[in-house]
Amino acid sequence: MNWEQLLSLKRYGDSGKRLRKEQDETRLGFEVDYDRIIFSSAFRSLQDKTQVIPLSETDFVHTRLTHSLEVSVVGRSLGRLVGKELLQKHPHLHEVHGYRFNDFGAIVAAASLAHDIGNPPFGHSGEKAIGEYFKNGNGQKFKSLLTQKEYQDIIDFEGNANGFRLLTENREGVKGGLRLSYSVLGAFMKYPKESLPKKPTKHIADKKFGFFQTEKDTFKEIAGELGLIQTRNGEDISFHRHPLTFLVEAADDICYTIIDFEDGINLGLIPEDFALEYLIKLVKDRINTKKYNAMAFMEDRLSYLRALAINTLIQDAVAVFLANETAILRGDFTVSLMDKSEYKAQIADIIDVSVKKIYQSKEVIEKEIAGYKILADILDVYTHALIRKKDGTTSNYHDLMLKTLPKPYQNTDVSFYRILLNACCYVASLSDSAAVHIHNKIMGREL
Repeated sequence: MNWEQLLSLKRYGDSGKRLRKEQDETRLGFEVDYDRIIFSSAFRSLQDKTQVIPLSETDFVHTRLTHSLEVSVVGRSLGRLVGKELLQKHPHLHEVHGYRFNDFGAIVAAASLAHDIGNPPFGHSGEKAIGEYFKNGNGQKFKSLLTQKEYQDIIDFEGNANGFRLLTENREGVKGGLRLSYSVLGAFMKYPKESLPKKPTKHIADKKFGFFQTEKDTFKEIAGELGLIQTRNGEDISFHRHPLTFLVEAADDICYTIIDFEDGINLGLIPEDFALEYLIKLVKDRINTKKYNAMAFMEDRLSYLRALAINTLIQDAVAVFLANETAILRGDFTVSLMDKSEYKAQIADIIDVSVKKIYQSKEVIEKEIAGYKILADILDVYTHALIRKKDGTTSNYHDLMLKTLPKPYQNTDVSFYRILLNACCYVASLSDSAAVHIHNKIMGREL
């Protein structure tokens, strides 16, 4: 892969190239991408979607929205630091093409901002709940209507693939979704493969999948423009990652490692002394002991350690990326940047505590269980109403339910796969509170 192609400013529908040296510096294309994402309705819905604690009653716990904003800030720093070094190593990128180090930051920031845009309500359990409905619930009966890959798309419903769909989906009168630059879409794609074959290798890019069958052709066009390396051909296609995807992933890893841990402390799930000890282990070489000891309040000490920890991991991720740039461009770098971190042991300790004390806490588990029931019931009502509409066998109840669906999801003049996928994507679009509200309506608990 080469940086000239990877930094493409092309957007859906462009007939010619967009040249970096001709860009308006006051309205740079990669920065336009960030703006389009942040003003989208899909991004706004993240303000009421779970990051760690579903339906938290406290106002300082992170949502998907605040998490995404923080990841974009970390991503911007990662991109700028890497970009500055790459332009020195590859001076023609600036001298001939006009790229600047801020371009790398803008691409990574925009992709980082969007990285969770396709996630369902109730965190990762929401993805599993949608898949379980079709794999082991009432949705099993639809299996015979789908191809093997179509069925796999649904039983392994993936927020990354739904995010790519939201960003690129053609709608009536709106072609190309948000019409983001291909470089941002490439950096967004953590898993540039289909749902099958499932985990064909141990390469990080094969861990999950990144697009539904509906967006297969769109992804192939973007991958071709960017010059991504194709790893499988024929019926099963896959590619190596866009190099900047590793920075997007690192930004996410850094934030959820440190900030989820911080949420656990603020919620009282992790004792302060115990938690601060773990953070101090991570930043012991950088901490200003005099400054730290002068802080009287836990919130200030925690804030200081969090900022120091994030900066430490940013510098470390940049060093790993630059040391492995050649392997990354060849597609030979098979793990995340954090897997090669100097601080891998400290990160693993923090994540282990978070899993035991936060992710597996009674509060989280109980709300995830409720989420399974809520999403399954909503899917049950809408999938059956939509399939009956296609068959022409709706009851008055089904007709009433269909009227509550937004217009884009009501169309049944398409394949069974698209109908069912649309139902999944509708459920995925709901905020936590909206899902609870709709479920209460369906169950007759609200008028």
